[in-house]
Amino acid sequence: MDNTLFDKTFRDDEGNIVIAQKPNLPILLWLGATLLKFIVPEGNLYLILDTLALGSLFTWAWLELFQGVNYFRRFLGLVVLLVIFASRLQA
Repeated sequence: MDNTLFDKTFRDDEGNIVIAQKPNLPILLWLGATLLKFIVPEGNLYLILDTLALGSLFTWAWLELFQGVNYFRRFLGLVVLLVIFASRLQA
C-alpha cells in the first residue's frame, strides 16, 4: 500500500477508509450525560452530569488525538479539544 497523504489522512492500518467509527465508551457516556442534562436543568445532579459529559468528551478527544487510526481522526480529536477549551473560556 502506498503511503500517500490521502492514505495517511483517511486510511487505517488495514487500508480501510475511516471517517467515522462505532461509538466507544467515552462518547456514549458523553451522549447519555448530555441528554440527561435536558431532563435535569439545574442543581447538583446537573453539575454532576455536566462534569461527566465534559470529562467523557475530553477523554474521547484526547484518545483520538493521540491514538486515532489516521490523521483525520487525530485532527478531529484536536478540533474537539479546542472547542471544549474555547467553550469553557467563554462560560
